[in-house]
Amino acid sequence: MKQISKILSLLAILSFTSGVLAKEGTAKLEQVLLGRGMQVDAIETTAIDGLYAVREGSRVFYFSSDGRFLIHGEMYDLISGEPENLTEKSLNGVRAKLINTVPEKEFIVFKAKNEKYKINIFTDIDCGYCRKLHAEMDDYLAAGITIKYLFFPRAGLGSDAYKKAVSVWCADDRNAAITTAKMGTGVLQEKTCKNPVAEHMKLGEKLGVRGTPMMVTATGTVFPGYMPAKQLAKALSAEK
Repeated sequence: MKQISKILSLLAILSFTSGVLAKEGTAKLEQVLLGRGMQVDAIETTAIDGLYAVREGSRVFYFSSDGRFLIHGEMYDLISGEPENLTEKSLNGVRAKLINTVPEKEFIVFKAKNEKYKINIFTDIDCGYCRKLHAEMDDYLAAGITIKYLFFPRAGLGSDAYKKAVSVWCADDRNAAITTAKMGTGVLQEKTCKNPVAEHMKLGEKLGVRGTPMMVTATGTVFPGYMPAKQLAKALSAEK
């Protein structure tokens, strides 16, 4: 019993020492990278001794402990039959945290009556595939998918697409207004008011939006581009 107790004590000391060294390693690496002018949002140890995962926005880089060597790419764990993308897993957690901090009142929501899933979608009113997706709204709702829109006018602040997004947000009926704007079923009245469009765009940049539509689940999984209702329902079911 004494021998077992000694072994357990030794393991506890080694675990504590390892944790202290890891914290010291991340602190030193952070100083090196900050000194180079790199934005550092988080540094984590990896399963590979001496290799650290450094997150900058929605990108992950891998550095040696002294900051000398950089690996840019995705890391996979091949221990199981199905390779696990550790880079994407790390980013999923970051994206989930960001998307779930958006208040419900800052979305334009098309709610399914028999709701099974929810999907957050960054949309641009002038985007062709965004319009195609919206034209099939009844299919998504029938499949039990609630659509939650955020704006990401790709042309940027002050563009026509941005002004349309603001007008939609400031409309008395936002759901009707976004349908009018996307489908051309009427005239969108130009309006201005306090709105979250610029904040949506900043969030999109943090999440790595490069094109629209871009779908993000509550768990941080990304489905880039248009997906028909049946395909999206299948993907959401698999994730759930």
